[in-house]
Amino acid sequence: MIVQLETPSIDMSGIASPDSKKKHPALPIAGMVQVFTNSSSIQDSQPERKFFTNVLAQALRIAQQGNKVLVVQFLKGGINQGCERPTRLGQNLDWLRCDIQRNLEQIEQTTAEASEISAIQELWRHTQDLTLQGGYSLLVLDELSLAMKLELVPETSVLEFLNQRPAAVDIIFTGAAMPQTILDVADQVTKIRRSHYV
Repeated sequence: MIVQLETPSIDMSGIASPDSKKKHPALPIAGMVQVFTNSSSIQDSQPERKFFTNVLAQALRIAQQGNKVLVVQFLKGGINQGCERPTRLGQNLDWLRCDIQRNLEQIEQTTAEASEISAIQELWRHTQDLTLQGGYSLLVLDELSLAMKLELVPETSVLEFLNQRPAAVDIIFTGAAMPQTILDVADQVTKIRRSHYV
């Protein structure tokens, strides 16, 4: 059985046609800077980082809507990825992890090797290049805050990048020990905390 739906007619007489000489310029939409962090410092023995899953869900939703998304994890490694080997989730989400052999989440308790520092800095340069070339609507910078705090990536470089990025690009910072300079320029700051301690 085939059902046909009848679409009611709409009076279009008051609406300007596409050929109308009176054109309205599209209003530019400014991209937001969002921060997802917590109150823990990098010295905390019980970090409260539980927000990356929520941010990733937001990134997947935006990618599913047809917008290009880039997720970059600066202190995660161990899967032989790096700048030359991104992971693609679906058609619109590119995911980069640092080309290092281990995760540096507890980097304050160890010392980063010269090759790891070089890989983190290369990933930061690559991230900037990809973003400035255009095409991405959302950029997720995971644990760049820790890389800045530990002086692996200069804060001044990150602030310059924020000023130079394409105007419509949304940026999400995630990580503990978020520098005050980033909190000061953020449009939205979400601090995650545990409501109960076990």
